[in-house]
Amino acid sequence: MGVNRSFRFQLAVRAAAVMGLGLVGIGAVTLWALRSALDREIDASIMTVASVQAASLTDAPSGEMRFHEWELTPDEAASLRDLVRYAQVWQADGVSLLRSRYMTTDLPLDRERLARAGDGELVWTEVVWDGEPMRTLYYPLERHGPLHQRHVLQVAASLSSRNDMLARVALFLGLLTTLVAGGTFVGSSWLAGRAMRPVHEVIDQAEAIGGGSLDRRIHAYADHQEYRRLVEVLNTMLGRIQGAFDAQRRFTADASHELRSPLTAMRGELELALRRERAPEEYRRVLASTLEEVVRLSRIGEDLLVLARSDSGALEPRLESCDVAAVVARVVERLQGSAAGAGVRVVSPPAEGVWAVADPGLLGQVAWNLLENALKFTPAGGTVEIGVSAGAEGVRLEVADTGPGFRDPEEAFRRFYREDPARTHAAPAGGTGLGLAIVRAVAEAHGGTARAQNRPEGGAQVIVELPGQG
Repeated sequence: MGVNRSFRFQLAVRAAAVMGLGLVGIGAVTLWALRSALDREIDASIMTVASVQAASLTDAPSGEMRFHEWELTPDEAASLRDLVRYAQVWQADGVSLLRSRYMTTDLPLDRERLARAGDGELVWTEVVWDGEPMRTLYYPLERHGPLHQRHVLQVAASLSSRNDMLARVALFLGLLTTLVAGGTFVGSSWLAGRAMRPVHEVIDQAEAIGGGSLDRRIHAYADHQEYRRLVEVLNTMLGRIQGAFDAQRRFTADASHELRSPLTAMRGELELALRRERAPEEYRRVLASTLEEVVRLSRIGEDLLVLARSDSGALEPRLESCDVAAVVARVVERLQGSAAGAGVRVVSPPAEGVWAVADPGLLGQVAWNLLENALKFTPAGGTVEIGVSAGAEGVRLEVADTGPGFRDPEEAFRRFYREDPARTHAAPAGGTGLGLAIVRAVAEAHGGTARAQNRPEGGAQVIVELPGQG
């Protein structure tokens, strides 16, 4: 809940900040545009007054100057202060010649701008007069006749009204920004809480699922279009986790059973042998039997290690260019004695130069497991065929036998899976039920495949396909 509130607060703050910054930007642009518009109006008014007054000042043929002004008393003029445009005439050297009747003091004079205006240039500037900001124009009167070549008309207007309006608009925009940002904060917090409530309900249901309840599924908002896909993905993931967990549990149980059987046999024989003194021949028999069980345990341990590495993604073949046919031929040679003892004929058509990029050690283990598995299920007098060939898609390794075939070809690759013992025959060594599982794991680690099938004429066939040398 604390995380939920923190998230809502952070989201609301961010939304309010974004909205506030947006409104501040809009407000700044608005104030700039309003100020520009007001300044244009003031400048136009000043220019109009300057043109009218300049025409009035230069109207007399004698050159005498006078302002065209309303006939107002000083009190009336003071009441219309914001509407009055003040005017004053200067000589180019800074001597005041004439000023408006409503003025008691001279306008602030900028001699540099006065000089520029004396040379015929219109000059704008802003000054402060009696503590009040003013917009002023220096207007050269030489435009209206040679009698006024060194005369400059200065017209000024107060900026107080403009500044007051801008201040009121800025205050309004500030209040509006604060109000909208606050509303955005409240609304965003409410919306975030409402939007996140289903997510937190889904999270609560997911957190309630543990190792002992992997069969449970998430049902919160599963029928809502906005969250249906999220719930489906989570339930699919839970299904995969449950499958992996069940497979791991079965694997652990099967491994425990497989390890317990030889250990129990060893313990029983050793305890029996230690109950009384026995002849050396009996001790040798017990030791030989124990050695067989140790060999079996060692093989189970090695097979489990290979599969564990495969499950963790650590089964990384040491790839090199190798002759698959030569690797298979060496395995066939090593198992010929066992095959002869079981009365099974091994047929291996000659092949050479079948190259692939693979791990020779793991490839030999694949061939050994396939051939050993075929010998186990082939009756005396039967035949096991093993072949290696190269094709456009890679290298193909096939092992076929004349045994009873598979009850379920796909199940043959399941770990600790065994066919009906009544279907098996003499085997070189006791099986662990991991041989074909290792075959598939090694094939997939090489980027290949392994599949099993029953032959139409009878017997089983396992096919391993590996990428070629490229």
